[in-house]
Amino acid sequence: MQETTKAIVLSSIKYGDTSLIVKAFTASSGIKTYLLRGVLASKRGKLKSAYFQPLMQLEIIANHRNKGNLESIKEARVNFPYQTMHRDISKNALTLFLAEMLGNSIHEEEQNYPLFYFLEAALQWLDTHDNIANFHLFFLLELTKYLGFYPESENDNAMYFDLQEGEFTNRPTLNPHLSESKLISFKAFLGINFDAIHTVKLGKKDRQELLQSLVMYFELHLHGFKKPRSLAILNDVFN
Repeated sequence: MQETTKAIVLSSIKYGDTSLIVKAFTASSGIKTYLLRGVLASKRGKLKSAYFQPLMQLEIIANHRNKGNLESIKEARVNFPYQTMHRDISKNALTLFLAEMLGNSIHEEEQNYPLFYFLEAALQWLDTHDNIANFHLFFLLELTKYLGFYPESENDNAMYFDLQEGEFTNRPTLNPHLSESKLISFKAFLGINFDAIHTVKLGKKDRQELLQSLVMYFELHLHGFKKPRSLAILNDVFN
């Protein structure tokens, strides 16, 4: 079935000498994987390899057979032309990291408009703002709302946050948990929006430790989740 849909590119892998295998999150059908034959050799076709960089926002006309095979894209155009995402060193590192996190977190081949529109708006915010040191922390925490394990807000004055159970508690458990300064940093991102992330003051070490805790939070709650390889690159850039 041919359909027109918005799509956000998650990964692009070279296949042979001239082709790409592209994984994208689509508004119409969730995760889809496409084989783009000859796209690296074609200079005049309707598909350009530059369209398929990580987190590019596209509108595509695709053939979705929904039979577990690689799908195909007939046409593509950039839906939101980024101005800074792939040019700014810090934003480019964030782009690679977030694309890998999303690729490891989203697996459903089904429509999820709330998640798609969150990603679309968040990435556009990242492209158009400069104070982005805390972006990935807030982004990951907000993402858990759509993946089903956002922290329970009850008892949020407690002394610990149990990462395994996703809840605040006054008693330390044997599960991985947050306490003291990590807990304070974690709670600072609850209940705010992207425009307020610059108000959360964190040192480099605190930011790095909180990010490691958030990645662990994903590991604990998502079956088969793999820690992103780009995490080390991101830490190097922000240090």
